[in-house]
Amino acid sequence: MMEINGTFKIETVNGTIVITPLENMGEFEYERIERDGKKALDWLSAGESKYVVVDMEKIDYYGSTALSFFVRLWKRLRAVGGHMAFCNVSPDERKILHVTRLDRLWSICGSREEALATVRNAGVPPETS
Repeated sequence: MMEINGTFKIETVNGTIVITPLENMGEFEYERIERDGKKALDWLSAGESKYVVVDMEKIDYYGSTALSFFVRLWKRLRAVGGHMAFCNVSPDERKILHVTRLDRLWSICGSREEALATVRNAGVPPETS
């Protein structure tokens, strides 16, 4: 399943919801981010998955409105025991996540494949010998 709206491409990859912002999300884009972000939240409500990867490959900037959306997404996932990771994060985006300390809540991965593996394995207890 895949959906493309003005702000996000939302798809399911191997049982994980992948949200790819399609354009930079500035401070004054509240209505657009809220409208299009609701569609991603609806996928979670529909039980599509409890794993989410946010792939930042197409953008290099987001503001506080986007951060608010990411936090709401994470809270919804946390409530169902889910996990979230980011990938392809630009240096500026990484700095924002570090300064806000959100990088302590979410895994920041170098590639989509790494992020997909990270969220799927986050709830798996380590093997014991």
